[in-house]
Amino acid sequence: MAEVKTMPEPARQTVRRRRSSHNRIEPLDIALVIILGVLALLIVIPFINVLAISFVTQQEYLKTSILLFPKEFTLENYQAMFEDGRIWTGYRTTTILLLIGVPINLFLTTSMAYGLSRPDYPFKRFFIFFVVVTMMFNGGIIPMYLLMKQLHLINSLWSVVFAYGINAFYLIIMMNYFSNLPIALSESAKLDGAGEWTILLKVILPLSMPIMATMTLFYAVDRWNEWFNAMIFIRKGNLTVLQLALRSIVIDSQISQQLNVSNIQTDKQFTEGMKMAAVIASMLPIMCVFPLLQRHFVKGMLIGAIKA
Repeated sequence: MAEVKTMPEPARQTVRRRRSSHNRIEPLDIALVIILGVLALLIVIPFINVLAISFVTQQEYLKTSILLFPKEFTLENYQAMFEDGRIWTGYRTTTILLLIGVPINLFLTTSMAYGLSRPDYPFKRFFIFFVVVTMMFNGGIIPMYLLMKQLHLINSLWSVVFAYGINAFYLIIMMNYFSNLPIALSESAKLDGAGEWTILLKVILPLSMPIMATMTLFYAVDRWNEWFNAMIFIRKGNLTVLQLALRSIVIDSQISQQLNVSNIQTDKQFTEGMKMAAVIASMLPIMCVFPLLQRHFVKGMLIGAIKA
């Protein structure tokens, strides 16, 4: 304010007009707030409905299928689901798959993205074209199954780990991020005698924490939601992943309710409640991890998605 008072009168009037224009609420601002509010409600209300149904009884659900606040709070749906040992097998298998698979995904994606981001990399355009083609075409599940069978990896977690190595979309995002880093950093490290792996580990990666956090979150979600390859390659009950375990529990609950035959009590045979409880049980771990990586996630996506 002191600076404004020392200005000439015309300059002070110009500053006041700019400040008033910045503080003024335009009709477009109101429209954007309304649109974003409606979109937020469209996202939040279904989630609250799923959460509420997982905590109600069948009698309350039959009265109204759209619930936001349960009147009769109950944990019977979660109790019926967690009493089944298959869910613990699913959590264990999926956790092992995540701990093994994500580091492999990050290593393969990071090393290839770094190589393709170098301007002097030989046959760079060919390899980028090869990566893009894989986003539209793939060999199919039958050749993959025959390959895993030939490698004697059927009924092994390694078949699921090796079936998913690099996501082409994630690779392009990381490659663009590396390309935006100053090339002078790599050249300076080379003049000091550093090799490519030293440059990647000690120069590039310390500057790439946003994109690394983004890729970690992406691959962790993919591995946590893994079910198709596990369904194809694994037949052992003690290696069932979480998504398939929850699916089998819900299906068995539906069949038991229809036939009125079950090992659990009749008042716990609320199929819709168990479905919603399964949704929450599969979402909760990722929901707890996402806030920790959100700051890096936003920055990594903005920088990696734009080629300078």
